[in-house]
Amino acid sequence: MRISQLSAASGVPIPTIKYYLREGLLPQGEQTAATRAEYGEGHLRRLRLIRALLEVGRVPVATIAKIIAAVEDEDMPVHTMLGTAHYALAAPAEPSPGDAGHARARERVEALVAGLGWHVKSDAPTRDELAEILVRLDQLGMPATDEHLHDYADVTMRLVSEYDMALIPFHGPRETAVESLVIGTVLYGKAFDVLRRLAQESESARILGT
Repeated sequence: MRISQLSAASGVPIPTIKYYLREGLLPQGEQTAATRAEYGEGHLRRLRLIRALLEVGRVPVATIAKIIAAVEDEDMPVHTMLGTAHYALAAPAEPSPGDAGHARARERVEALVAGLGWHVKSDAPTRDELAEILVRLDQLGMPATDEHLHDYADVTMRLVSEYDMALIPFHGPRETAVESLVIGTVLYGKAFDVLRRLAQESESARILGT
């Protein structure tokens, strides 16, 4: 397909496609003339991946370039490739040097992950992300107990193992696997939050008798 057809099929404007081509986020098409190139389904999949990362995951272009490099590295295990995308979705957590509160919270996170037997890299940004949440809860006078954290973790693992992982085509195209991870993580995460708020309203009505 020509670039105009690729734009129509993907919903991405031609100038944006040309920008992705210049930045190396999208591979060059097959040159058929001095000013014409042909594009295929692989280009369409890549554009869908880029849009998912940008529009759904809100991932910066510079970070997308790193994820694309992981996708294109066929020697990189799928688990590592997905981890590269997953960590890009983590909210930045930069505690001040010597922050005792964060250090204590990080110790709790380490103990939680170890106690659950979860396989999470020691430098995973999600560890610091959770630690910062615990710090904020303490500061707001609503500390999360270890028992509460374990309960949340148990429910989360059941959802992940029974539902989330089924959404990812581990043995399909690498772009599709990353796209499914990003969309599933972000949108299902938002759906879970909305359902939780709906449930809270329902329980409040039941408890208060309204």
